[in-house]
Amino acid sequence: MELSDRHDRPGTRRPRPPVPRRLFLGTLGAAALLGAAARPAAAATYPLLSRAQWGANEALRHDASGTEIWPPAYYPVQTLTVHHTADGGDGLAPAARVRAIYRTDAAEYGDIGYHYLIDDNGQVYEGRWSGTDGSPAHDGAGRLVTAAHIGGYNSGNVGIALLGTLTGRSATPAARISLARLLAELARRHGVDPLAEVLYRNPASTAVRTVPAISGHRDWASTACPGTLHTDLPYVRREVADLLAG
Repeated sequence: MELSDRHDRPGTRRPRPPVPRRLFLGTLGAAALLGAAARPAAAATYPLLSRAQWGANEALRHDASGTEIWPPAYYPVQTLTVHHTADGGDGLAPAARVRAIYRTDAAEYGDIGYHYLIDDNGQVYEGRWSGTDGSPAHDGAGRLVTAAHIGGYNSGNVGIALLGTLTGRSATPAARISLARLLAELARRHGVDPLAEVLYRNPASTAVRTVPAISGHRDWASTACPGTLHTDLPYVRREVADLLAG
């Protein structure tokens, strides 16, 4: 099921800077293209709170009869997309803010629309429920659970959101560090080249789009998301590549 994207603020798309390499992927994703299954998750180099730890009310994922509103579907990862939440919850503590976003999204979709969220202190939060195997955002085979962060382009597309509205400020250094480390861990696990472009093919529809392997929401739709972080993405990609090389 391909759900609509979150209601981020509209904006003017900016042209993407040139990317040195291009990598064209089919519906099987980067790891399958390389002839291998997705690698197991490496030891996390960023602080991660599970859904239970940040206080997710799992009852919100079910209707009055106990039926799951949005049953999970899983596909190999093809690309990684960065957002800001633009949720208006600046007065809330970070975990409370994640819970508020979850409640809003669950009322519309049945769960939170992002796979991961990152606060200003660099704390990472598990997003969309993906099963009971203990691997956030993935099933036991390493496939990505479909979320709802970009309408029409969700399956096989990892959605990572920084908490807050970044149109008038930059991401904090701590958030940037955790973002780069999370992206590097995912890129290593799924064989994604952070400096490449990908031909994304939605395995749940006929949608096709060429985007950077690490993109911003603005690369997919007319939106201000992820704010100033979109301008920083060339540097983020290089940070990720350096982490992978190191």
